[in-house]
Amino acid sequence: MQTKKKLDQLWIVRCFAALLLFGQVLLHLLQGKTYYRKILQHMVTAGPASVSPVILVSGFAGMIFTIQTARELVRFGAVDAVGGAFALAFCRELAPLLTASIIAGQVGSAFAAEIGAMRVTEQIDALYMLKTNPIDYLVLPRVIACILMMPIMMVFALVMGITGGLFAAAKFYNIDPEAFLESVRTFLEPSDLLMVLVKGLIFGAIVGINGCSWGLTTQGGAKEVGESATTAVVTTWVLIFMMDFFISVLMFDKPIP
Repeated sequence: MQTKKKLDQLWIVRCFAALLLFGQVLLHLLQGKTYYRKILQHMVTAGPASVSPVILVSGFAGMIFTIQTARELVRFGAVDAVGGAFALAFCRELAPLLTASIIAGQVGSAFAAEIGAMRVTEQIDALYMLKTNPIDYLVLPRVIACILMMPIMMVFALVMGITGGLFAAAKFYNIDPEAFLESVRTFLEPSDLLMVLVKGLIFGAIVGINGCSWGLTTQGGAKEVGESATTAVVTTWVLIFMMDFFISVLMFDKPIP
């Protein structure tokens, strides 16, 4: 019995459980089994409740990145490219990764802790007794909420990052705001903005499913609940960066004409 418990708590086993949970979520989503009121509740958690750290981090990240890139570009006389170079990097990578990391730390860990506490206190077993499927009641609303809110949060992050970059460029390098924004419009393409939304959908699914999976596979007591919450965040970050790598390879691994 003790050996089985240790096997169930292995990291690789619980990651495989997350993959199985993804299949269950897809199946239940196609069957239309969910609780819409719970979706709205978790959308507040994944959206308005998390918007402050997203805006703050994105604003300061935009200023920091602009200061670093503008220094080198101004040195080589490429002042007109400051806004565009910053916008490309921030739109394609920084905004999606920073936003997903914040949501994973705040929302994904909360999902793992909440469901983990329900697991160790046998509340999930009570749901089965009431003929309520935990996937429909606990997991699916959380995953849908993350999928819906993550792209919106990334748009907020992008806007705030560009605003921070605009302020830093004008304040520290005397770059005209109109020239900065014109460079942003010149360099950014509609496909870059579309990619932000696509990454938001994918990263939102990763945060929701991984957080819920680590909660559902929690065994033990309060200590194990805390471990599940922290490990859920770490594994979510790893999965997000791995997925971002594959998306980048698919989108940008093309020969330059």
